[in-house]
Amino acid sequence: MISQKIQSVRGMNDILPDEAEFWDLFDETIRSWLKSYGYRPLRLPIVEPTPLFKRAIGEVTDIVEKEMYSFVDSLNGEPLTLRPEGTAGCVRAVIEHNLIAQQPQRLYYMGPMFRHERPQKGRYRQFHQVGVEALGFPGPDIDAEQILMGARLWDDLGLDGISLQLNTLGQFAERASHRAELITYFERHSESLDADATRRLHSNPLRILDSKNPALEELIHGAPKLIDYLGAESMAHFEGVQRVLRDAGLPFEINPRLVRGLDYYNLTVFEWVTDRLGAQGTVCAGGRYDGLVQQLGGKPAPACGFAMGVERLISLIRDAGGEVRAAAVDVYLVHQGIAASRLAARVAEGLRDRGIDVLFHCGGGSFKSQMKKADASGAGFAVIVGDDEAAAGAVTLKPLRATGEQPNPQKRVSVDAVADEIMSSILDWDET
Repeated sequence: MISQKIQSVRGMNDILPDEAEFWDLFDETIRSWLKSYGYRPLRLPIVEPTPLFKRAIGEVTDIVEKEMYSFVDSLNGEPLTLRPEGTAGCVRAVIEHNLIAQQPQRLYYMGPMFRHERPQKGRYRQFHQVGVEALGFPGPDIDAEQILMGARLWDDLGLDGISLQLNTLGQFAERASHRAELITYFERHSESLDADATRRLHSNPLRILDSKNPALEELIHGAPKLIDYLGAESMAHFEGVQRVLRDAGLPFEINPRLVRGLDYYNLTVFEWVTDRLGAQGTVCAGGRYDGLVQQLGGKPAPACGFAMGVERLISLIRDAGGEVRAAAVDVYLVHQGIAASRLAARVAEGLRDRGIDVLFHCGGGSFKSQMKKADASGAGFAVIVGDDEAAAGAVTLKPLRATGEQPNPQKRVSVDAVADEIMSSILDWDET
């Protein structure tokens, strides 16, 4: 009886070797880019206490109301959640380990997040983010730096067609005044609101401004503008961000409807968007969240950050013609016979000790079949060990790619000299 196959959970995708190698190259680019700005890595748990996200994100948000994977620990009854985003966990860690007591911190993290959404291109139930957070910096210069970081990354990745949208949410008291006016305005037009807007009217009216319902377009356009409620300090901060961006020659659009979907934001918010991913056009977004550290139990501290969707960026890179080939090993080690196989295993480890990558043939087979696999592996050399070589304490070295017009001949080399021979040949190839 054949058992039924078990498949992956819908919206949680396998990343197979060819694609994973592309991701590895992307990760290397990201780490180098972040290091160049002085950001340091942080590794966070995938599972966090559920109250962390309810308190940080806001209970009246789509994420908390509809999308979180939450459960109760069967051993101790603790409510837990697979992280739907990374900022809350990062701030929790900073508070728990007192990281900003001595100096501000520039931190980043990478990894999977989880939201129960309808899977589609660019939106999955397990998705991956790069999160970048700066804690302890009060001025607009750090906001602007994080935006400029995005512009540099698009250049590093060879991407174009990504534009910047910018807004300010002011401070919480200013937003409260605006909120009251929004409620009054939308109450006067309650018959025009859809079900989602009606549900949010008294709990989170700012999110109505971000509605994608075309029927609400005109109504939203006439709604009170948050910018009209901002005080001099908030406006000065916003102008400070814009000034740095203008000085850098970075174009941007001020979008008064940009509010972001998380309650913890204040002052600067921004999104990098593209029209090349259909409805899922945001590839990077973030802003300032000065109240979150105190909200989660820490001493008041300014903070700002952003997150990027890895799947969306990988898709853009692919669409732009970006490609990566698997980094081939240096050597495919072919062997046949008991004595030969024992020597081959020692040779393989000796080559690895010298920094040479070796793919050791496993599974037996004739020399002919092994050489076919060596050719297909992409390795630069085949190192061949048979009984004759084993008896002589030597190997046969066969280059698998030619230089010039003629193929390189194979030759017998002592075991002690094979690493030097390979490294010398690699240097010669690099020079040509």
